[in-house]
Amino acid sequence: MTGPGTNTYLLGGEKVAVLDPGPAIPAHVDAILDAAGDRIHWVVCTHTHPDHSPAAQAVARATGAEVIGAVPPEDDHQDKTFKPTIDLHHDHVLATDEFTLRAVHTPGHVGNHYCFFLEEEGMLFAGDHIMNGSTVVIIPPSGDMKAYIESLQLLLDYPLRQIAPGHGDVIEDPAAAVEWLVQHRLGREGKVVDGLRSSGRCSLDTLVKVVYDDVDTSLHKMAKLSLSAHLIKLREEARVREYPEDGVWELL
Repeated sequence: MTGPGTNTYLLGGEKVAVLDPGPAIPAHVDAILDAAGDRIHWVVCTHTHPDHSPAAQAVARATGAEVIGAVPPEDDHQDKTFKPTIDLHHDHVLATDEFTLRAVHTPGHVGNHYCFFLEEEGMLFAGDHIMNGSTVVIIPPSGDMKAYIESLQLLLDYPLRQIAPGHGDVIEDPAAAVEWLVQHRLGREGKVVDGLRSSGRCSLDTLVKVVYDDVDTSLHKMAKLSLSAHLIKLREEARVREYPEDGVWELL
């Protein structure tokens, strides 16, 4: 699910920030330490999924670096080892003699997700908010489709020149990428509404085959998570009704 793997970025020269140190794989931790060693002063995490933050502990222990990130939410998909030295808030700024890194709270993929804007270069480090080559899974309850779409729209307020995603290559046309993602999610939401209209009251297992008919069936288990997020958004907007006792949904 992580494509070519998780991207780890090193920012700065004399004093280095390691952004998204990745999983606690010894060879990967060693590669980070070999690249920057005692020049590492900060470890910055976009969020606490297990492919992004677990190596923070080992890098910080080896270097004495401060750990910057948001406390993990209470769900089963989080890195419970993550203990930030500095708990993030929106617009938190890490300013050094070499760069300025601004935190942008972007809930949606998960509630404690932050992107980081490198102001001098106009580069957004997007974690899992935006990936190159695929769309991200939104997993309720910490994942929130309404918040995700609103967080995407927020990014259009920043003077972005490039997006450095958590997975895949750098994205060179950030505005187009963000706008495409917004329209893609709204288009999928339209398929949810159309699917309920044609199927009537139905379960997730039935609806996922209609809404994600363009996705390989081997991925439907994961797709049901994002489908749930779409339905929760529509329920909050009073456009659908859920019958929890029967595990079915219907269009209002």
